[in-house]
Amino acid sequence: MLANFHLSSISGLGLLLFCGYFCGQLARYLKLPALIGYLAAGVLLGPSILDVLSETQLHQLEFITSISLGCIAFIIGSELQLASLKKMGLGIIIIILSESFMAFVVVTGSIFLITHNLPLSLLLGAMAPASAPAGTVAVIQEYKAQGTLTKTLYAVVGFDDGLAVIIFGFVLAAAKVFLVASLDSASSAILFKFWQPLQEIGFSIALGALIGGAFSLVLRKTTQATDRMIMIFWAILTSVGLADRWHLSPIMVCMMVGFIFVNVSETYLTRDTRAPLQQAMGLIFILFFGLAGSHLDLALLPKLGIIGLVYIIARVCGKFIGVGFGTHCCKMEEKIRHYLGFGILSQAGVAIGLALLVKQELSQIPGAEMIGEQILSTITATSIIFEIIGPLGAKYALKKAGEITEE
Repeated sequence: MLANFHLSSISGLGLLLFCGYFCGQLARYLKLPALIGYLAAGVLLGPSILDVLSETQLHQLEFITSISLGCIAFIIGSELQLASLKKMGLGIIIIILSESFMAFVVVTGSIFLITHNLPLSLLLGAMAPASAPAGTVAVIQEYKAQGTLTKTLYAVVGFDDGLAVIIFGFVLAAAKVFLVASLDSASSAILFKFWQPLQEIGFSIALGALIGGAFSLVLRKTTQATDRMIMIFWAILTSVGLADRWHLSPIMVCMMVGFIFVNVSETYLTRDTRAPLQQAMGLIFILFFGLAGSHLDLALLPKLGIIGLVYIIARVCGKFIGVGFGTHCCKMEEKIRHYLGFGILSQAGVAIGLALLVKQELSQIPGAEMIGEQILSTITATSIIFEIIGPLGAKYALKKAGEITEE
């Protein structure tokens, strides 16, 4: 609408920060998580409505989203102390496996029932396990949630993206088997695809552990809060940059940096190092969710269609069934059994990234281009819904579990 009125990228970022702050305050006044306001500010200023931030400017600012996601992943990792994980025992692994695979199975089966298209069903099913940890972490940070459900949420949203990448890698290779006409000529390439996701996660963990070890050693020599903040951003920027360069998972790399740090460092050092980053998280959340909102294309919502609606319902059902099965098998405490499912519904960046990869891969197979287009449009449209209901679900879960007190 205001196509001729574009600020510079830096001025646009300043306006986004200003609008995001006040929209966040309005959301809080309405008893909503502040990130809903940040998303709304981004949608308002983005191409969907006012078009103050153009597509070109959003592309130029993508590095801010990557750095912000790295900070969020570091926070997740630094909450995963081995002592706490040992108390959860095997249960946390079973829950992650159960909710991820059940979401995959339920979505795949539901989409196949209405389309009878196996490659499409498998690939949409492979998108379902992926979550958006930023939404859940933002709610936890905003309301200063504490308790066993909070710790379980950190672990689940942190690790299920890694599992989602592995599931996706195998499913993409399997889907290509059904789509490629001459399997003999493509067999070696398809076999290689099966190993790619395992390599990606393995190398991501190794890189994160290496940087995390170096980061922890350097921090022991620092005494000033400013120096520690510099070292935190050194670790995060290096992790995100190398992950991008080597096509690894930036979430997994940064999470491992935080995980190694919190488990090899003294408690006082962990507390003092995290404090300045925690103070900056408000700014990071506004920029991250504001830019995420700017990328949302509201014109896709009317095109959601029956496949999109089925995907939303099936993914929610799959997550809840998986959580219920996993927590029941492990005899987890009642509040985790009842409310964990509400806290893991967010979905955005990782799923959209996987959908873009599907579109790119299938464009090389004659006759499969439409499947890639349909998957990308479906995931992009449904992510708008999940970006709204996910944070609301997380707040509901934490409040019902008694782990936040709303002031």
